[in-house]
Amino acid sequence: MSQSLKARVYQILESSDPTDLLSRVDDWAVSLLVILDVTAFILETSAFISSNFKLFVDEIELVAVACFTLLYMIQLWCCTVDPRYAHPVWGRLRYATTPLVVIDLMAILPFYLMLLFPLIRSIKFADVLRLLRLLKLIRYSEALQTILRVIESKKNELIMTLFTVFILLIFASSLMFFAESQEQPEAFPSIPAAMWWGVVTLTTVGYGDVYPVTPLGKLFGATLAFIGIGLFALPAGIVAAGFSEELQRRKIAQLTSPKIPHWEDAERLAIAHHLERSSDVMKTCIEMAKTKFGDSFENEEIIRDLALSLYEEASRKFKL
Repeated sequence: MSQSLKARVYQILESSDPTDLLSRVDDWAVSLLVILDVTAFILETSAFISSNFKLFVDEIELVAVACFTLLYMIQLWCCTVDPRYAHPVWGRLRYATTPLVVIDLMAILPFYLMLLFPLIRSIKFADVLRLLRLLKLIRYSEALQTILRVIESKKNELIMTLFTVFILLIFASSLMFFAESQEQPEAFPSIPAAMWWGVVTLTTVGYGDVYPVTPLGKLFGATLAFIGIGLFALPAGIVAAGFSEELQRRKIAQLTSPKIPHWEDAERLAIAHHLERSSDVMKTCIEMAKTKFGDSFENEEIIRDLALSLYEEASRKFKL
């Protein structure tokens, strides 16, 4: 009875199954509570709200934290039905370090830190930590999860682009400092100060608080502005391509995957996870076999046999 109850609770909390009424109620209830709590925090910054409805706003936070804490404890209690987290201690620790569960902890941790260490409240911006609760919406929003998957799939390209922007920013700010520091020592007193101008120019915002006055400085500024227009279009293009690929994968999955009946236990979640990992490993083995032996063997069957051998070796070594 206990195991079946755990499995059912785990399914409700983890699956976000649109066909499961209780799962949908959980998703909507937690999402609405997050939005209500964050809205109360925002309204509390108003002097009128703070002076007249302070007690009501504090009660909203207490209710939200109590619900989030209870939900977090229930998650740790029922996660052991998943074979990936079956161990009563290490399994729960492993589950607690998964990204979505870490976000759940971050949603309640600031409240307890401020409760245990009241001096934290005196630190400026400490209350802003309550906004971390917005991250809980990631668990219940397919759109936000899609964005994270796109960023994860394109992280190498995005890192390369950001690194290029950073190098260009340092280079341009240094040139502008040497070109303008004598004419405008108060506007360009150092290279770090000139980097503010570089950021504003690269992003084509142009606040106008700092600008070059020398011919050489104007030339550098105009050149950097044109470069910024094209350079900052790169991340947008990369993310757009990632979205297109993600949507294409979802369409293919919908067309090729058979309709799976409603799952009655959490074990099939682990099976699906294992199959996904295995398919990724097999894909890597096929690509490696083609790269390493494609020139030596023209027969596709030999390449497939080599890929299968690599997969079996990887499965034994890493216990896939």
